[in-house]
Amino acid sequence: MAGRQGPALSRRSLIGAGLGAAGIAAAGSGQALAAGPAGARPAAAPARARAFLAAAMDAYPGHGRIRLTQSYTDQAGLFSTAFTYDNALAILAHLAARTADGLTRAEVLGDALLHAQSHDPVYDDGRLRQAYNVGPYTFYDGSRQPDGFVRPDGTANVGTQFGFTGTAVGDMAWAGIALSALARRTGAGRFLMGAVRIGEWIERTGRTDEPLGGYKFGVDGADQKLPFTSTEHNTDLVCLFGRLARLTGDRVWLERRGRAEAFVRRMWEPSGGFFYTGTNDGVTVNKSPIPEDTQTWTHLAFGSRTGRHARSLDWAVTELAVLDHSGRTNSTVPAGQSYEGVTFSSASLLANEDVPIAEGQPKPDRYGVWFEGTAHLALALRDRGARGDAARARRLLASVERAQDLLGGGQTVGGKALPEGCGVVSASSPLDTGFGFGYYPYRHTGATAWYLMAAARFNPLRA
Repeated sequence: MAGRQGPALSRRSLIGAGLGAAGIAAAGSGQALAAGPAGARPAAAPARARAFLAAAMDAYPGHGRIRLTQSYTDQAGLFSTAFTYDNALAILAHLAARTADGLTRAEVLGDALLHAQSHDPVYDDGRLRQAYNVGPYTFYDGSRQPDGFVRPDGTANVGTQFGFTGTAVGDMAWAGIALSALARRTGAGRFLMGAVRIGEWIERTGRTDEPLGGYKFGVDGADQKLPFTSTEHNTDLVCLFGRLARLTGDRVWLERRGRAEAFVRRMWEPSGGFFYTGTNDGVTVNKSPIPEDTQTWTHLAFGSRTGRHARSLDWAVTELAVLDHSGRTNSTVPAGQSYEGVTFSSASLLANEDVPIAEGQPKPDRYGVWFEGTAHLALALRDRGARGDAARARRLLASVERAQDLLGGGQTVGGKALPEGCGVVSASSPLDTGFGFGYYPYRHTGATAWYLMAAARFNPLRA
């Protein structure tokens, strides 16, 4: 994220839109994992997580083979929204499984991204939108959205109802990372071509010669360039451009990778041992809030097992640690349960617990656990392997697995009930990110995919 102005066009904006406090309370009322037949053992946690990804991908069987994965359960109030970022993660999680079914699902999702790229209703320049609709629903104003991912005229069904029509560099980078991973795994030229088109769009649209350099945030729904530059986005580009250099043999991608990496390294704060979030104007570093993902993703992209940048993981572990339980103010964790992990940013720990996160939303729990971030912190710790890292990562993964078992009971995708203990909620309780939006206890494709990659020790950001 580049700053408080930026999230309106980021992949994370409006999560939980249209949701009231009653819905949050219901979502947080976790249930015990269904026992099944007498003597039966529940499936392993990764298998149940993969089952959730499959259910979210197959939720609208009457709307064609070309499809994307719904991002959140229906209770989140986003209907059939499929975020580009979440689907990129789903591709990578399917590849991490190293199974025939996983590869098939990854290819189907990759082909859906290629369809969206080549069948945009307005543009033919390689871009993807922030999100798409993948199944029919009736919007809050009573208007009907009748289509699946592919409209009757063949165009991709862009998520206009929520304004998810812009294009963020980070979303594009993750889609390119997923397509490049498919290209490497399958050898199929179409996936590499799609990733190259993404990289070229980012170069044309995002490259900046401002003093801090790097690549800008992207464009809004009106195709107007946004002024922010994000550490997170440029970290994603270090991976994407590095992969394109390897896969194409074209050294121009190394120059572009170097530009993105130089920006990220300019965001390093040596006295604190962390990376700032970015800049709003290309000149001044935005020093607050400080997010978790700029600490973990930089490690995963750079492989900084030793040296000064390795301290970013220690900063996240120390400064963003949270423990959520039912006794906390505004917690929706059921009695007798507790979850450890990290929160979204330094501002999350300072959220005003007397004020709703946004209009119509619940009040935040300062110590709500962000399970997506907790999972990629666990993966980064496993990758670094310093003293104590393995044990800490095991505790974090155990917390995520306990959340999968017990939180988000009774939720549905496409109107169909999910098995209990299937899929990871995005947060243990409502949490305020500090960037103008929140996370809530709904089963989430992105959080589930990051858990699967962490469990498999699969680093999606290593070029």
